[in-house]
Amino acid sequence: MTAGPAAEHAQSRQAAPLHPEPGQAAQGLHRPERIFAGYALDLDGTVYLGDALLPGAAETVARIRQSGSRLVFLTNNPLRSAASYAQRLSRLGIPAAGADVLTPLGVLTSYLRRRHAGAAVLTVAEPLVDETLAAAGITVTSEPAAAGVVVVSFDRTFSYAKLLLAYRAVRHFGAVIVATNPDPFCPTPDGGWPDCAAMLAAVEVCTQARAEAVMGKPGEHMAAELLRRLGAPPGGTAIVGDRLSTDVSMSGSLGMTSVLVLSGATTPDELAGSPVRPDYVIEGIGQLLPADPPGGPPARAAAGRAAASRAIAPATSPGTGPAASSPDGLQPAAGENPSVQALPIAPPTGSSR
Repeated sequence: MTAGPAAEHAQSRQAAPLHPEPGQAAQGLHRPERIFAGYALDLDGTVYLGDALLPGAAETVARIRQSGSRLVFLTNNPLRSAASYAQRLSRLGIPAAGADVLTPLGVLTSYLRRRHAGAAVLTVAEPLVDETLAAAGITVTSEPAAAGVVVVSFDRTFSYAKLLLAYRAVRHFGAVIVATNPDPFCPTPDGGWPDCAAMLAAVEVCTQARAEAVMGKPGEHMAAELLRRLGAPPGGTAIVGDRLSTDVSMSGSLGMTSVLVLSGATTPDELAGSPVRPDYVIEGIGQLLPADPPGGPPARAAAGRAAASRAIAPATSPGTGPAASSPDGLQPAAGENPSVQALPIAPPTGSSR
């Protein structure tokens, strides 16, 4: 049997241990030496934190686009629509359109129409989720007896009243649970906010039922949509993010390269103690791309186009009421990430993913 892209990727990572650049070995950091044919960039904690771009974000995105690589912005945060995220990126200095952004809400609507056509949905969520479902022709209800599905999301208006309705829909009337994302907290400049996993845990514990599906990273539903949008063989693409449990795990399941940034949710100590090993570890998005080759920007652009061209060569195997200080409106973080310290990162192994 021919190995799939994820298996081949794991084998190649086991055979080729990390070789940090001079000066980075003491910190355990390893910067990619190539430009990939496609990039999936996480947003919160990777491209921006609060309401400010992280250092080097705009310049890095511009270089990716200049190289001709495909680019998708990828987020597990369901607090905004794709169009709203695009507007926010543009306002911060990174031009973007709604089609450039993949969120759990778009994946959620397609999943519900496919798996639960005609079912009414009761939500533990902020109004945007209800509005998105209704706009997609999905019935939203507040009556537990009428609900076939309970959708749980990141909800800054979470309350006992919402939990009680969800409990009754699932426990008394047999509704299934679907969640938007698995994140326990959303990274913010002031230390983070409880995310969807906290609300989901409350619903699952009281109903003694488990979610049928979780839409966001690293789940199969968002993974399939990401591959469709990138339109490039997984082996020539990279996922860049700040979480081991979502960004890095998704890259391993798809056979993509993983780049962990230490500017968001994952601390150096958490990385050192985790069995999940990224392919590359960098301080932040400003170190994502190779340093300038001799000859400066013109040579860099030519090298990027050549690398991207090589990377997209045909694959040899198939398959290849929120508070004012809410997570999407906080003050900028100042300076570089102060938590980056020496990291005892061992070479990755195929069994650690």
